Amino acid sequence: MPLDLYASIRDQRLAALREQVFPRLPLAEDRPLTLEIGCGHGHYLAAYAAAHPEEFCVGIDLLEDRIDRATRKATRAKLTNLLFAQAEASLFLGALAAWSGASPVRLRRVFILFSDPWPKRRHWKHRVLQPALLDTLAPLTAPGATLHFRTDHADYFGYARAVVAEHPAWRLADPEEPAAAWPFEHVSVFEERALAGAPQSFTALRTTAFAPPPATSPAAGH
Repeated sequence: MPLDLYASIRDQRLAALREQVFPRLPLAEDRPLTLEIGCGHGHYLAAYAAAHPEEFCVGIDLLEDRIDRATRKATRAKLTNLLFAQAEASLFLGALAAWSGASPVRLRRVFILFSDPWPKRRHWKHRVLQPALLDTLAPLTAPGATLHFRTDHADYFGYARAVVAEHPAWRLADPEEPAAAWPFEHVSVFEERALAGAPQSFTALRTTAFAPPPATSPAAGH
């Protein structure tokens, strides 16, 4: 994709976040925000939101068709604590940090479920769970916040665990810890396709007050 076209699409999505999405978030309230990165058609997050009305849930995905279908699902279910947006993770999180200003701790729980494993080594840089994502999540979360990861790709599972284990702001939850328990089960379309394999899960916990220096990007400011 030409850089000017990519920049134009990014600017349009950023404007939509600022004008249509962020004003609808309960950022002025002390209400937990739950985020699903790569929400697909919204099956999992819609069920989660229905079961957890005290939390406000946001699902993001790159594909417009998925977001349209997920939004229709939320509307039919009359879920007032659920919102879907078309955006890549770095754009959404960077814009959220800028929007929420001096008090950016917003996310209590993050889900990454069956994201593309990009199995070829030269494509690993495209995997969702990367050190850069954990860097970006750190200032948007407080100690005790949880990151829940699930995949049916064994290599990606090992890779993701290593990324978390080596990061200064996150740690893998011990299986015996209450926080390690998977918070909610609901079979999504992606999980249904994966059940023939061997899905694996882990929970990571936000540990310290670590926060990387803010990066200059098109998402800054509002």
